[in-house]
Amino acid sequence: MSGDPGTVLLTGGSGFIGRHVTPALAAAGWKVRRALRRPQGRDDIPIDTIGPHTDWRQALAGVDAVVHLAARVHHPHEEHAIELYRDINVDGTLQLARSAAAAGVRRFIFVSTILVNGRSTDGRGPFDEGDVLTPRGVYGHSKAAAEAGLKAVSESGPLRVTVIRPPLVYGAGAKGNFRLLALAARHGIPLPFASIRNRRAFLSVENLASFMVDRLERADAPFEVFVVADKEQVSTPEFFRRLAKAAGRKPRLLPLPLPILGPLLRVSGRVEAHDSVIGSLELDTSRAASTGWRPPLSLDEGLRRAMTGGAG
Repeated sequence: MSGDPGTVLLTGGSGFIGRHVTPALAAAGWKVRRALRRPQGRDDIPIDTIGPHTDWRQALAGVDAVVHLAARVHHPHEEHAIELYRDINVDGTLQLARSAAAAGVRRFIFVSTILVNGRSTDGRGPFDEGDVLTPRGVYGHSKAAAEAGLKAVSESGPLRVTVIRPPLVYGAGAKGNFRLLALAARHGIPLPFASIRNRRAFLSVENLASFMVDRLERADAPFEVFVVADKEQVSTPEFFRRLAKAAGRKPRLLPLPLPILGPLLRVSGRVEAHDSVIGSLELDTSRAASTGWRPPLSLDEGLRRAMTGGAG
């Protein structure tokens, strides 16, 4: 990007994705102002909580764009906590968007989740932006509600909103399922995935950051939704093989029959484990490709950076 694009307010800057997005924004010329509960740098600004009554005026002063990453993330034991997810993920997001519009901010990027489309593409074609939404769990429902609210905000003013629906985002410092797979790959722990025949989309955090930077520069429509993923979509065992290779280890995969593996995953205490390991999650990323953007990293390069912790 030529020249000085301006100041971007980043929420969730201290999280996994935020730690990768911050340098990507800075490298593109943006002045990054992070909204943090505990400010860590001179450009950070304190925001104690994100909710329906958060005062964003000081944080948004002089801001040209907002990248909203902060959210109450999915937790399998919080399916009862509807109000908690609504306050942060829905009302908190819309309070920020309305405040941004009132402050004259022109562009707003919201990271949603492919879970608003559903949890699995078994028995159907790939998910895309035109699907009728079938969100799963309180997290998926909260993100879908936030998307609908953001569309309404964009229709009532000049704020241009871009919604990004990623699948599993991996990279150095990632938590959740990717962290568990990375530990198994590094330590040679055998996994019973050899019999799985599925196809799943993944997204490196560097590719996600690249798409955000691209949209900040070029988004012109009042409201757009993009399904974004790495170019390659592979099976669960193939993803683990690539991960082990990135770690310099030999993958250890056992051929446990699916009629046995499936019930074991269902009783593991994690509702989504069966779909996220055995099920397919294919994405049609043609709309993102139609903008001219291409993922800068291949799956193998993304995994290598994830396992080595740097660009290298």
